[in-house]
Amino acid sequence: MSPPLATPTPVLQLQAAGFCTDGGRELLAPIDATVHRGECVALVGPNGAGKSTLLKMLCARIAATHGVVRVQGHDLAGWPAPDRARHVAVLAQSESVDLGLLVRDYVAIGRLPHQHRVARAEHARVVDAALRTCRVDTLAARRLSTLSGGERQRVHLARALAQEPTLLLLDEPTNHLDLAARADLLALVRGLGITVVAALHELGLVPSFADRVWMLQAGRLVADGPPREALSAQRVASVFGMELVHTRHPRHGGTLWSFEREAA
Repeated sequence: MSPPLATPTPVLQLQAAGFCTDGGRELLAPIDATVHRGECVALVGPNGAGKSTLLKMLCARIAATHGVVRVQGHDLAGWPAPDRARHVAVLAQSESVDLGLLVRDYVAIGRLPHQHRVARAEHARVVDAALRTCRVDTLAARRLSTLSGGERQRVHLARALAQEPTLLLLDEPTNHLDLAARADLLALVRGLGITVVAALHELGLVPSFADRVWMLQAGRLVADGPPREALSAQRVASVFGMELVHTRHPRHGGTLWSFEREAA
């Protein structure tokens, strides 16, 4: 008799989790959703839809005003910050750092949540691995100020990976990057094998990156599913006012997704 299939491990759980301002304005309606180990979730929606509010809630920068957010089974609201930092890493839209720092020293900042818990050699091993994974090991002795935008973003990612997170949160990680750097960064993140929730404003990047899409509109989760389901032509038109066009790639035969402004 075959053994039972293993139940997917929930890394992130939102249980009727939402957020209201002190004045009672609802910025995020209650959300029920679960993200399992290794899943890549793209968070999409128009400006003002609630993406930033949701990401802040997921990393405990703000606390859910109703419902619960859990990571690895722990309620974020009551989880001590050092413990949380060993499980949740954030790559913000813009990182405010001392550009005079050496790359290696900056990446090593990601080890702070693990200080006094492992030997110094283990810290060095993890930093080295993060540098290699993000393909910035050859830049380790350079200062952040000397790097290109794409190089600097990979270094920020290496710092996040040095935390050894089980959940990685990305807030518009491809902003200010050229086309090649955008594709490279998302392919790198996709290949990490860890659980990721990434806010993306460019819908064309979503299909090749995401296992699932969370689509927000006016503070409500209006879609949660694989890209082909969540990014349906009808929903894209309704939420973004854009027309979705599928075409066949002339070289490898795959599907190309393009999003065009609907004709008046």
